[in-house]
Amino acid sequence: MEINKSSSIIIILLVFVSNLTHAKAYHDLHCGTKGTRCHGKNIKCPDECPNSEASDPKAKVCHIDCNKPICKAVCRHRKPNCNAPGSGCYDPRFIGGDGRVFYFHGKSNEHFTLVSDSNLQINARFIGHRPSGRARDYTWIQALGILINSQTFSLEATKTAQWDENVDRLKLTHNGNNVVLAEGSLSTWYSLEKDVKVERIASKNSVIVTLKDVAEILVNVVPVTKEDDRIHNYQVPFDDCFAHLEVQFRFFALSPKVDGVLGRTYRLDFENPAKVGVAMPVVGGEDSYRTTSLLSPNCASCVFSQGSSFEKETPQVVQYGTLDCTEFSYGLGIVCKK
Repeated sequence: MEINKSSSIIIILLVFVSNLTHAKAYHDLHCGTKGTRCHGKNIKCPDECPNSEASDPKAKVCHIDCNKPICKAVCRHRKPNCNAPGSGCYDPRFIGGDGRVFYFHGKSNEHFTLVSDSNLQINARFIGHRPSGRARDYTWIQALGILINSQTFSLEATKTAQWDENVDRLKLTHNGNNVVLAEGSLSTWYSLEKDVKVERIASKNSVIVTLKDVAEILVNVVPVTKEDDRIHNYQVPFDDCFAHLEVQFRFFALSPKVDGVLGRTYRLDFENPAKVGVAMPVVGGEDSYRTTSLLSPNCASCVFSQGSSFEKETPQVVQYGTLDCTEFSYGLGIVCKK
């Protein structure tokens, strides 16, 4: 009888310790990004979002920005925030690393470099059309092409005449091979070296692409809706709803020489040409950032080199964790304060 009682006490203690261990893993995130302010620290998640994953795509999850001056976790949605720095949405409207809103129209069926750094390049394919009487193309981002060291990765929204939210419109490739990512939230794919990760955050059309120690890309596939067409008079043709990408980039490390339509806005010496107070501040640069294909490393201002590595660039990275981008300026942009 005494043996049974002792055994019961031991079992209870083991369960208690196990639960404590599980709770710690559940509520803490480890900051493993090299060269950041909070590297090596375990950070407690808020009670309202204790986990970094959720099967509900609308739920907030625990997130840490290892470059923040204060090593603190926050709750966030896992789909792109089109009103936050690093985003590219709509026709297409970007918010730069400096927090300023700008539009870059490019041209339909051409490719432009969004980010070019020594170890990373992100190109975009633009789609769209030019209705009769218009001076420019209406354009949207249809695909991203990523070069990271010696690897390539692409993500695109496939063409469809009529949008059906029950059909997945994402096409992924890695080093030229199709990536098979099962439908269903939390379905995950890794590259062989585990340095590229793709995770669904909804059953279809929404993923997060993580480039280890380099960047995180939140992606959502959406159509140009009939309401969008009515408001903006896009004159969308009957056989194409221009399925496109909403994206938000979070960079863990960029060098001082980073360039690209979006990348240049992260440079400390960048002077934004977008006019403050203008409802649609359009910036140019098509000739500087036009590239020949989705996975081409070449453009007039590109600095990407396949021989570079993240480790070589780490001592030279620019720190962005001191920006507070929480205040809006009359709906025309985001004010960021250091």
